[in-house]
Amino acid sequence: MKKIFLVLLGAMMVCTGFAQIVEKGEPAMVYYSPKTTVSLDFTYTIEKEEKGVFAEYAKSLLGINDVVTEDKTSYTLKDVRIATRAEADYARPHKVVNDPAMPMLLNINEKGLLVGYNVVPREKKPNTPPQQPNNRHNVGQNNRFKKAPYPEEVLKAATPRAQAQAAAQQIFHIRETRMYLINGEVEHAPADGEAMRIVFEELEKQENALIALFTGKKSRRTEHKLVTFDPQAKDQKWYFSSENGFTDAENIDAEVISADVILYPQRYTASTEDTKNKKKAAVSQIVYNLPGSGEVKVVYNGKTLKKQTIAIAQLGVDVPLAKDLFTGKELPSIVFNEKTGNIVSISK
Repeated sequence: MKKIFLVLLGAMMVCTGFAQIVEKGEPAMVYYSPKTTVSLDFTYTIEKEEKGVFAEYAKSLLGINDVVTEDKTSYTLKDVRIATRAEADYARPHKVVNDPAMPMLLNINEKGLLVGYNVVPREKKPNTPPQQPNNRHNVGQNNRFKKAPYPEEVLKAATPRAQAQAAAQQIFHIRETRMYLINGEVEHAPADGEAMRIVFEELEKQENALIALFTGKKSRRTEHKLVTFDPQAKDQKWYFSSENGFTDAENIDAEVISADVILYPQRYTASTEDTKNKKKAAVSQIVYNLPGSGEVKVVYNGKTLKKQTIAIAQLGVDVPLAKDLFTGKELPSIVFNEKTGNIVSISK
C-alpha cells in the first residue's frame, strides 16, 4: 500500500511540473526557459574493396600485381563535432500579464521560447532538407561489373581462364586503337579536336572497366552519425568497430565511445547584511536565464576525441529585468539567445 502511495505521489508531482500556470480565462502570455540537449555529430569513413572476377589472372595476363584479393569493408572513426540544441523546459514557465506601464511586446517563437522584446520578428528561412549521403560505392555495386564492355569472345569462352584471356585481348585492342589514333593511322579519324577528346575518353572508360575485372575496385566515402542526449544523464555510451561501424554492445570487437559532462550549475550569491538592508529596485515580469555550463568530453578507445565547454540552460537561474528599464517615451529593444535564454543585446 505504501508503495502504491509513493507511485501516485510521484505521478502527481510530474503532472504538477508540466501543469500550465494560467487560470481559465486569464489574459496572459506564457514562455519557457530553454532546455539544452547535447548533439554529437560523428564523422567516419567507409572503405570498400571488391575483388575482380579475373583477379587470379591479373599477373599472368596483364603483369599487374596490385590487385584486390578479397572483398572487404572497413570503418574508421575520424572526428566528432559537439553542438547544442534548445527546446522548451516545461518545468520553468514564465507568465506575463497585462501591465499598463509595460506593453506585452513579446516575441515568442514556435518552441515557446522568448527570443525578443519590442523587436521585429526575424523572417524564418525555409529549412533546406539535408542532403542524403551517397550510400553507393559505385554504380551497380550490387551487380558488380555487370556493365563492363564484354566483347563477344569473352561471352563465348568456355572456361574462366579463357574468358580472362579474351578480356585481356580486348584491353590490348583498345590500347592499340588509341595508339593508331595518336599516330593518325586510322582511315576514319575524328573530325576535330573535341571529337577526338570524346573518343579518347570513351576508350579510357572501356579500358578501365575491363581492367577492374582483374584488379578489383576500391572506394571510400564519408558518413555521419548524429546522436543527442541530456547533459545531466549518466553513462552515455556507443559502440564502434572497424568491421561494422556503429554497432551494439554485443559486438565483442567494438570499442566504446563514451561522453561525460562535468556540470557547473549557476547559483545565486549569498545575501549579505548590506544587500539585505539595501532597497531593491522594482522588477518587471520579464526574466532572462543566466545559464550554467558543462565540460563535454568524448572518449573513444581510451583516447579523448573532443573536449568542449558548452552553456547548459537548465543549470541556470532566472534573473528579472528592472521595471524602470521599460519606462520613458522609448521602449527598449531586447534580444534573447534562443539556446541559453540569456540576453544578447539591449538597445533603445
